Amino acid sequence: MTLTSFGPANRIKRSAETHPLTWRLRDDGEAVWLDEYQAKNGYAAARKAFADMAQDDIVQTVKDSGLKGRGGAGFPTGVKWGLMPKDESINIRYLLCNADEMEPNTWKDRMLMEQLPHLLIEGMLISARALKTYRGYIFLRGEYTTAAKHLNRAVEEAKAAGLLGKNILGSGFDFELFVHTGAGRYICGEETALINSLEGRRANPRSKPPFPAAVGVWGKPTCVNNVETLCNVPAIIADGVDWYKSLAREGSDDMGTKLMGFSGKVKNPGLWELPFGVTGRELFEDYAGGMRDGYKLKAWQPGGAGTGFLLPEHLDAQMYAGGIAKVGTRMGTGLAMAVDDSVNMVSLLRNMEQFFARESCGFCTPCRDGLPWSVKLLMAIENGEGQAGDIETLLGLVGFLGPGKTFCAHAPGAVEPLGSAIKYFRHEFEAGIAPVSAAVPPLARPILVGA
Repeated sequence: MTLTSFGPANRIKRSAETHPLTWRLRDDGEAVWLDEYQAKNGYAAARKAFADMAQDDIVQTVKDSGLKGRGGAGFPTGVKWGLMPKDESINIRYLLCNADEMEPNTWKDRMLMEQLPHLLIEGMLISARALKTYRGYIFLRGEYTTAAKHLNRAVEEAKAAGLLGKNILGSGFDFELFVHTGAGRYICGEETALINSLEGRRANPRSKPPFPAAVGVWGKPTCVNNVETLCNVPAIIADGVDWYKSLAREGSDDMGTKLMGFSGKVKNPGLWELPFGVTGRELFEDYAGGMRDGYKLKAWQPGGAGTGFLLPEHLDAQMYAGGIAKVGTRMGTGLAMAVDDSVNMVSLLRNMEQFFARESCGFCTPCRDGLPWSVKLLMAIENGEGQAGDIETLLGLVGFLGPGKTFCAHAPGAVEPLGSAIKYFRHEFEAGIAPVSAAVPPLARPILVGA
């Protein structure tokens, strides 16, 4: 996936001052290898961090920058780093990069890894220095074969240049980095499920506490960060906190820039680095070019399949966590999907819930049994065989699988789009309820207590 351009707003030239993540990208979409990366000021931030900054100062700088996780949860990165133990006697610590990008409609990390692999490596190197971790793993989605090839080549280049391995930059600090390809499970996007999978276990989330910072990979202190999160670190170290904060639009309480995108039947689907606080309308109209001729925007999701649906009138919301929360859902990954007026929402939700049901780890009952139940109900409604009360049962499942009701956040994310779709397009669900004479006998259908 290459960055695309459309409309006056996107003809601004990318520069180091305004586009810290993407200014080094090549116009031909090919990867930027070590010589070119260093010619574009690559690893200068790492050299600064190693030569001029104490480890705790790196942590504090990232904390002061306001950088938050870019994988969807949005937890402050510096605060997370601060949870790692200060005890110098603990000499085995791990840094994990969550590159298991399996959120439908999301491909931002793929672009960074395929085209700027050294940016991720530099971000991990600086982070490892700050966190005193001696070994790192990039846990990569198994289907990302090109990313795996490019990352492995970049790791070898960095080793040969003395930027990974023993006594990095003459500092006495050692850091080994490995690319680990996963076996293809959506649940590995949850950090403790990722840790279990890396250890060779079944990818089930772990109970927290203890948190990975205390007990992580093989029982040792571990920090897990997303690809895009780690790629922000070099620019913060190189250019400072005030500059980084200045990148965001007024009104946003998220700092810096974000990779945002639009997919669906838009004229110019793509991915762009934009300041936090741009509106959904700018993203949709100025960058994605609006809908293709003959289609109208019916609904949109702001950040992946696990975020709630919004209507066209919500496009004026600012794209940052708080701005999207004001219209009733989450920022998520920041890669939006347009739903056109030819799409039946029941069919779309059935497809989504089938995915989420299949990807459940099966550990807790609400998720294991509730998601397949929602699929069965949606299939019946899609086929015009829904029964009176099915919509209420679906809403009951949305409540019973919501935040705090399940072991991890998989089920709450799965049912958020379902609840919003019923809220805004209930008439489409009602159209699939069969007349009483044609309905399946009640005893043949499950009953949700309390629905």
